[in-house]
Amino acid sequence: MNQTQLLERGRRLLPWVPAGVLLAVMTGPQGRVGQPGYSISQAMHPGHLFDSIAIALVAGVIVQLWGARPAQFRDTVAQVRSETRRIYARREIRLGVYAVLLAFAILLPHMVGAYWQEILVDKIGIFALLAVGLNVVVGFAGLLDLGYIAFYAIGAYVVAYFTGALPVQPPFILNDFYALIFAVAAAMIAGLILGAPTLRLRGDYLAIVTLGFGEIITILAVNLDSVTNGSRGAPGITSFSVHVFGINYDWGLSQVPYYYLLLAFAVIIMVAFAMLENSRVGRAWTAIREDEVAAQACGIPPVKYKLMAFAIGASTSGFAGVLYAAKISFINPSSFTVLFSILVLVLVIFGGMGSLIGPIAGAAAIQWFFAYVQKHDGAPIPGIGVKIPIRPEDIYLYVGALLIVMMIFRPQGIIPSKRRAREIGMAEQGIGGADATGAPIGSPVS
Repeated sequence: MNQTQLLERGRRLLPWVPAGVLLAVMTGPQGRVGQPGYSISQAMHPGHLFDSIAIALVAGVIVQLWGARPAQFRDTVAQVRSETRRIYARREIRLGVYAVLLAFAILLPHMVGAYWQEILVDKIGIFALLAVGLNVVVGFAGLLDLGYIAFYAIGAYVVAYFTGALPVQPPFILNDFYALIFAVAAAMIAGLILGAPTLRLRGDYLAIVTLGFGEIITILAVNLDSVTNGSRGAPGITSFSVHVFGINYDWGLSQVPYYYLLLAFAVIIMVAFAMLENSRVGRAWTAIREDEVAAQACGIPPVKYKLMAFAIGASTSGFAGVLYAAKISFINPSSFTVLFSILVLVLVIFGGMGSLIGPIAGAAAIQWFFAYVQKHDGAPIPGIGVKIPIRPEDIYLYVGALLIVMMIFRPQGIIPSKRRAREIGMAEQGIGGADATGAPIGSPVS
C-alpha cells in the first residue's frame, strides 16, 4: 500500500472522530440540577474522550477492511452460503436442525440461573411471541402496524376480567385456559373492527391510524377507572391451573413451568404459521406485499387478505397478553404504551421481516442485551473486569444506532426470508422496490 492510499484511508477515518465524541457524550455521566454543563464537561475528560474516539476509529477501520475485502473472499463466502442453502433445502436436514433447536430450548432453563429464567419468560418468550404475530402483519402482508400492543392489552384485560381481578365482575369466573379463548377472540374481533374501515389505507396513513388506536386503548385503560381500575392496575389475576381427572396442578409464580407452557404454545403457533405461509393465503399476502395493484388485477381481494393478516396478528398479540397477565398476576396501563409497539416492530425488523425464525432471533438478541446491561449496571463484566459503558436508561439510544447500522449494511435482518432478501437484492439493482409497506417503484401508486 503506497503513501497516497494510506492518506486516502486516513481521510476516510476523519468522520469517525466526531462519532467518537458523540459516543463519549452518550456514555458520559448524567447531568446535575443547576449544573447544565456538568455532563458535557465530564464526558470531555481526556481519558474517557480518547477511549471513545479510539473505539470509533477501530470501528471505522473494521468497516473499511470489510468494504475492501478481496473478491476471492467474497466468492468464498458466496460459495459457502450457496452450499449451506443446498444442504438446508433437504427436508431431513431441516427437521434435524429443528429437533436440535427444540432440544436446546427444552434444556435451556436448567442451564441458567433464576435471573435468566425470568428473562427467558417475561422478556424473551413473551416478546418473541409478540414479534411472531406482528411478523404476519408486517412481514407477510406488508402492513405497518404501530398500535400492535393494543391487542396485547385487550388480551390481558379480558383475562383479568374473567378471573375476577377487575372492579366490574364477570357473570362467571373462568379458569385461565378458558379465559384464554375469550381473550384471543376479543383481540381478533378488535383487529377486525379496526381493520375493516382502515385497511384500504396503506403505508404511512395506515401506520398513523394504528398508532392512534394504540393510544386510545392506553387512554381508556387509564381513564375507565370503574372498569379497569385505572392507573392502579388489576392485581390478583389467577395463574394457569389444571384440575381434571384427579390432576391438580397450578403454575403459580414459578418461572420454569411458565417457560414450558410458553414453549409449547410457541411451537404450535410456529407450525401453524409455517403452514399458513406456504398456503394459498400466504402466497396472496406475498403478492399484496410486493405489488397490491398487480395482485388485485390477478383477482386477489386485498382487503379480505389484509383483514385476515390483521386478525391473526391481533389474536397472537392477545394470546401473549394472557400469558403475561397470568404470569405476573398484575397489569396496569404503563405496560401497554406505544414504546412497546415500537420495540416489537424493532424486533421484527432486526430479526428479519417475513422470516419465521428471524423475529424470534431478534427478540432473543435484543432482549438479552437489555437484560445483560441491566444486570451488570455499575459492575465489571465477568471475565473482562471492565465496566460496561452503557447505562440502562440510555439503552434505547444504542438500539436505535444498531437499527440504523442494520438498515445500512443488512436491511433484510439477521435471518431474512428468501423472498425478502430477493426483494432487497432486486431493489438494490433498481428492479422494483423493497418497501414492504408501500408499492414498488414505478407502480401507479408509488
